[in-house]
Amino acid sequence: MSRIVRWDPFREMISVRNQMDQFVGDLFREPAGWQGNGEGGHMRLPLDVSEDDNSYSVTASLPGIDPADLEISFSENSLTIQGETQAESVEENAKWHLRERSFGRFVRRITLPAGVNADDISADYEDGVLTLTLPKADEVKPRIIAVRGSGEEAVAA
Repeated sequence: MSRIVRWDPFREMISVRNQMDQFVGDLFREPAGWQGNGEGGHMRLPLDVSEDDNSYSVTASLPGIDPADLEISFSENSLTIQGETQAESVEENAKWHLRERSFGRFVRRITLPAGVNADDISADYEDGVLTLTLPKADEVKPRIIAVRGSGEEAVAA
């Protein structure tokens, strides 16, 4: 038995819009993880970025990468992390069942929302985890404003 459904042009438009949003989103979404065919490729380096009153903290997982192979730069509130992983020697007659690890160059650039004291940026690399500490510039740090009552000394808020 067939069911009769009343045609609703708005429902059709919403359906088409949802499909277009998904299509356009897929076009512009950055790929996760390694890209390439095993002959080399590029990596989208996932980052964790947080901030407190005094600094920004950027953390990246880079297992198996020699810290000497990393290049980190900062200019005009833009942080760039780049490097390269080297290919492993592979036996030509090996029969692969699964090969997901890859190698190649990676670059990641982010822009921070406020001023950074570039002279005091520090980088630590331990157990495959890169941690960058970017101290905020003094002009963007929160300041405590003292409030005075009539005839009283200033009281910190």
